[in-house]
Amino acid sequence: MNYWDTEIIKSLSGLELKTYLNKKQIIRCLYHQSILSSADIASTLNISAPKSNAYIQELVNEGYVEYKGKGESIGGRKPNIYRLKKNSVYAIGIDMGLKFLRIAIFNEKMEKMDDLQLPSISFTNIDILIDLVYKKAQELIHKTKIHEDKIMGIGINMPGLIDSDKGINYTYLFDENKPLSKAFEETFKLPVFIENDTKARTLAEMRFGAAKNHENALVLQVDWGLGLGMILNGKLYKGNSGFAGEFGHMPINPEGELCNCGKIGCIETMASGRALVRLAQETLSRNPNSKLYSKYMANNNQLMPSEIIDTALEGDHLSITLINNVSEALGQGIAYLIQILNPEIVVLGGVMAQAGDHLVLPIEHTLYKFCLPKLREDSKIVISPLGNDIGIIGSAIVVLERILEHD
Repeated sequence: MNYWDTEIIKSLSGLELKTYLNKKQIIRCLYHQSILSSADIASTLNISAPKSNAYIQELVNEGYVEYKGKGESIGGRKPNIYRLKKNSVYAIGIDMGLKFLRIAIFNEKMEKMDDLQLPSISFTNIDILIDLVYKKAQELIHKTKIHEDKIMGIGINMPGLIDSDKGINYTYLFDENKPLSKAFEETFKLPVFIENDTKARTLAEMRFGAAKNHENALVLQVDWGLGLGMILNGKLYKGNSGFAGEFGHMPINPEGELCNCGKIGCIETMASGRALVRLAQETLSRNPNSKLYSKYMANNNQLMPSEIIDTALEGDHLSITLINNVSEALGQGIAYLIQILNPEIVVLGGVMAQAGDHLVLPIEHTLYKFCLPKLREDSKIVISPLGNDIGIIGSAIVVLERILEHD
């Protein structure tokens, strides 16, 4: 039985539908809890022990669940415990940025089977983009020799104002007649879920990263731009329309730079990879002895944030100073967030996170200036442990979460 084919559920009714939904609930429980006994499942689903055992055995026979052994006794016989069978299901995660495309296939444990990366893509033509993504995904499927029936769906994270429930990106590739997710589904013939890039990364941190087991956490994605994801009371917070977290486009300096959004002095113009590159370009002519200057000239007056971070890690004083300036601006913004939301932890990801302590220490220093002591002491600043895979991990998690959480 396929528990993610939307056409199957439409064909069921009565006892067949009830059985289908209960078995899907068991898969959901095992995804979230990893290992459960038949009694645990019966209690969670509010069904009898015989029903629980019967459903589990059917899922074992179908290849979704496997017997793990005996659990700890709580007074009687040791219970049988079960888990999702390894490689029983897969999800494709797509991390789609303005300057890159990454695709990976993950199993139910979020173990990466394989991936590929393209250096650049174009958002100008939706048909060309979908065709490219489909062809590359097919290459990956054939390379890994995974049967397509085991693929639950496709998760795509990308920048922009995204209504994930409707599958619409209002910033990029918007078509008022067809949601972006539907356009992809017509080609892939699989469920496709679109999510904002930072929110997908926040899900990854929540399930497998630094925010795991934290009820209130903030995830800041500091790449070319600046994004914010919020975990409030143990759940990803999206806001009324799904657009919550546009922290980078809060104007805080009326005399500042023009932002991509059209406003003046947004925090993104001061605290992002784009801001770091702009500051470097404005400064390099006065610092010809810097390691960064040599790199800048060798690259035909072009720079990437990662190159500035690399020279900072090599000890280049100018690069360290530039990152410090960006970090202080980011620290001011984080101080406002901490005082409003009182998080347990603030997780820093994205290319700027590669700077490590060169990013974190100036932020912590700035919090001493701008944040109330008790609130500052209650919030820990950390670097994401998920590295470059966080985007594709988040996209794959979106698939599992959306399919297993919705009947």
